[in-house]
Amino acid sequence: MATDIEDIAHAVEAAAVMRLLPTRPRLLALGEPTHGEDMLLDVRNELFRQLVEQEGYRTITIESDCVMGLLVDDYVTTGTGTLDDVMEHGFSHGWGASAANRELVRWMRAFNEGRPASDRLRFAGFDGPLEITGAASPRQVLTALHGYLSARVDAGLFPCTAEELDELLGADDRWTHPAAMRDPSQSVGQSAEAGKLRLIADDLVALLDAQTPHLLTTSSREDRDRARLYGRTATGLLRYHHWMADTSPSRITRLVGLRDQMMADNLLAVADRAPALAHAHNGHLQRNKSTMRMGGLPVEWWGAGAIVNARLGEGYAFLATVLGTLGHQGVDTPPPTTLEGTLYALPENRYVIDTRHLTTALGDTRPEPRVSPWFGYSPLDPAHLAATDGIVFVKDVTK
Repeated sequence: MATDIEDIAHAVEAAAVMRLLPTRPRLLALGEPTHGEDMLLDVRNELFRQLVEQEGYRTITIESDCVMGLLVDDYVTTGTGTLDDVMEHGFSHGWGASAANRELVRWMRAFNEGRPASDRLRFAGFDGPLEITGAASPRQVLTALHGYLSARVDAGLFPCTAEELDELLGADDRWTHPAAMRDPSQSVGQSAEAGKLRLIADDLVALLDAQTPHLLTTSSREDRDRARLYGRTATGLLRYHHWMADTSPSRITRLVGLRDQMMADNLLAVADRAPALAHAHNGHLQRNKSTMRMGGLPVEWWGAGAIVNARLGEGYAFLATVLGTLGHQGVDTPPPTTLEGTLYALPENRYVIDTRHLTTALGDTRPEPRVSPWFGYSPLDPAHLAATDGIVFVKDVTK
């Protein structure tokens, strides 16, 4: 069997990835089974460079705050700010401390130097302004949307003034109270002010859409795209805060689903710049339902990849990254009866593998699911092979 699989395992190169796919996708998604490993991000960076140089890709989007990511995009496209400042303030979840992410941003800026705007690389975060501990205040995005429209649309069409909006928003720490994630009673998401803000956000987004013909002549595509980002983020955040105040048993399931819905909306917007590469956890990008356990209970929802796949069809492709060992986290050589154990017999450290041919090579062999001794690593469920376009296999992940 090892020989058969070695025949279908190829170097991780853009050309090999493109050969896996029936057509060039608008959005190529590369998942990872764990976060915080620069070796896996190095693989992503090299693949993106090849996609840029050989396949015409110009956009990368990662699992980071979509609003903070605007700082990174400004830097790589125009040189606004400094690399140090962008790494500190342009990423969420601590991703700015990653040497591999820093190298990605540095390389993108260097690539763009002296190029016309139409040929520059673009960066986007596609996560909402959310952390596992809570969600941001909607102030930044609501006021930005209101400001964009105020400069271009008659004041009589607005649902409120900037001053009224500011008063309803109140202090930001009301929205970001750290206890709200575990205690719904600490959330302001179902307060009278929050209810009014949801209506205002909806009206501002409707006004943005209704004024499209006028806005086409009075602002750049860049400004319009950012206004739409502010609009969908404002409505998404307010919806998320509303359900943070919910006390039903479905609260967590709804919240994780809402987060991925926000991710999906941002990915679909990125797909308008096709072709683009998306990078995030396998669980967010896979076509199958996402699952996890919280508080000892199973949680199941449709992730961003599943939603985007339903919209784009063959315009969406998904590569799952699979690893052999992660020694510094106690993840040792995989059992030979698992999918990872079968791939571990390959001689080199990195491969891209066609899952259709892999299924044929496995024949009647049904790999056993791998069980990770460390919570931060999620092995690939063998039952998901059929819904995966390819596997990127990294044999040994080291620091």
